[in-house]
Amino acid sequence: MTDQTPPSAAPQPAAPLTEAEDRQWASFAHLGGVLGFLPSLIIWLVFKDRGSFTNTEAKEALNFQITVTIAYIALNILGVIIGAVTFGLGGLITFLVPLVWIAAVIFSILGFVKAKDGINYRYPVSIRLIK
Repeated sequence: MTDQTPPSAAPQPAAPLTEAEDRQWASFAHLGGVLGFLPSLIIWLVFKDRGSFTNTEAKEALNFQITVTIAYIALNILGVIIGAVTFGLGGLITFLVPLVWIAAVIFSILGFVKAKDGINYRYPVSIRLIK
């Protein structure tokens, strides 16, 4: 008796996104910025090869969210250092963190609305780490 197993099928690449799906995932990449950089990162990694609009917009959203994360970290470190030097008065800098979050939410929603309509959105401040 010979044990012959059928040849396993090679994984097939996923089908390209339709125009509506492309806009949908691109807009979700921007809206995910409300939660941080992970939604944008996941959407970009999963859909970058399936839709050009999603690739562009998810990279834009991811770059912005990484910039916001760097700003959070820098403000907290700066607040602690200046707070230690000025006996607590410099800790007031950490009150800027919620303002950065509010700005990030507003810009993420603006990006969501533009991408939903199929329009490229560029954040006003963003370090382009992912090209």
